[in-house]
Amino acid sequence: MRFLSTRGQDIAKNASFAIAEGLASDGGLFVPEKFPDFSEKLKTMLDMDYAERAALVISSYLDEYDKDELLSACKKAYAKFEDEEPAPVVKIDDNLFILELFHGPTLAFKDVALTILPYLLRKGADQSGIREEILVLVATSGDTGKAALEGFKDADGIKICVFYPTGGVSDMQKRQMCTQEGGNVNVVGVKGNFDDCQTAVKKIFSDKRINAELKEKGIVLSSANSINFGRLVPQIAYYFSAYLDLVGSEEIKLGDKIDFVVPTGNFGNILAGYYAKKMGLPIGKLICASNQNNVLTEFFESGTYNKNREFFKTVSPSMDILVSSNLERLIFELTGRNAELTREKMESLSKKGEYDISKTELSAIQKEFSAGFTEEEECLEEIKEFFDDFGYVLDTHTAVAMNVYENLGDKNKPTVVLSTANFYKFPQSVLKAITGKNVQDAFKASEMLLKETAADIPSGISELKNKTVRFTETVEKDKVYDAVKRFIETER
Repeated sequence: MRFLSTRGQDIAKNASFAIAEGLASDGGLFVPEKFPDFSEKLKTMLDMDYAERAALVISSYLDEYDKDELLSACKKAYAKFEDEEPAPVVKIDDNLFILELFHGPTLAFKDVALTILPYLLRKGADQSGIREEILVLVATSGDTGKAALEGFKDADGIKICVFYPTGGVSDMQKRQMCTQEGGNVNVVGVKGNFDDCQTAVKKIFSDKRINAELKEKGIVLSSANSINFGRLVPQIAYYFSAYLDLVGSEEIKLGDKIDFVVPTGNFGNILAGYYAKKMGLPIGKLICASNQNNVLTEFFESGTYNKNREFFKTVSPSMDILVSSNLERLIFELTGRNAELTREKMESLSKKGEYDISKTELSAIQKEFSAGFTEEEECLEEIKEFFDDFGYVLDTHTAVAMNVYENLGDKNKPTVVLSTANFYKFPQSVLKAITGKNVQDAFKASEMLLKETAADIPSGISELKNKTVRFTETVEKDKVYDAVKRFIETER
């Protein structure tokens, strides 16, 4: 299958090139030339395990990858998850289910893609004839950074440099990143927010002078953010798996439609659900849940995307985003795959900080999506009430989604809420929600949560306390490339 740029000025690429390059040369995002039809394959997927389902979904897009080798890579990747189960579905109440995506090595949903991406990237580069060393640049709002670092740790021929917003991630997220092991990794704080990190990294990708300079040093760039289709495609699989698990447990019948509620920041997670629907998965509504940074809610209601607003640092930091990059892929589909129109909107966003879609496009989007947002106090109240009612502890991002479900969801329709992180990654906020106590130290808060909830502290959290902090560098947002150069020079 070929991949096209959403902005239309880069030539079509095969899957290997699209994944190895990460971002199109015109600044656009790679999208598949068509969506595979899985409507007749659902029944045959019922008896498959998760790795088999994932390999089938991924191979339908990456058809030049050897299917047996891809299946082997999926089995190896998902063996790293607790009980080798990357995406279990938990029944909470009648018609309400939680898809737990936090059982991987770094306790966040990003692991589902970032345990398999190193294989996809390395294989893609080899098949594309790329012999240079690959430098993976990552902007993170918290979870992607650690998952990417762990996935690419000591990977052959690959180095990785992660940029996170100082003060814009939780204490545990920062500790996870800054204690990362591996000889090929680097972590840098950026004085700004996630959008500043993401903008800086995108500028490096699109700067021809920088790319030429790196090429002379035997280095090519790639991305582990969801702007890379190789990050996005494994996420499509867990929508299929959740649906099939509900059929298998006789909660629904094959062909019944279900809704999904997705805590949303950069729009990659929910876009994967939209792609699954385009492939024939019986999805009703995709409900986009935002925190106080509610730029997406406004967009889905009004048709205007406007990033010119106050930025809030919230208790759900991985969603503290005002420029949702993957929305560009949805705009491309909404405009009838009109690359010129998509490019115009993205240029308007870059220059003016906003763009509009037509009434026809807005009507089309509202048939597929609903959107809502949750204030800070509502998020904390949701954690408390849900724990009291069901004995289940939500993290701060899943609480946003659950609150939006309670306000917008159809209680008569089976609905799956995506849970994106283990709550011990945000112990101070969750402890405050459940007990009202303000505790500054993350590890002390975790111990207190253990007593309150009787939920074991994952080893990936408890072991952080005694790990050495390796990375302490912080830079201004206009000095990100300088940090990249220092990393390259130090490592070479």
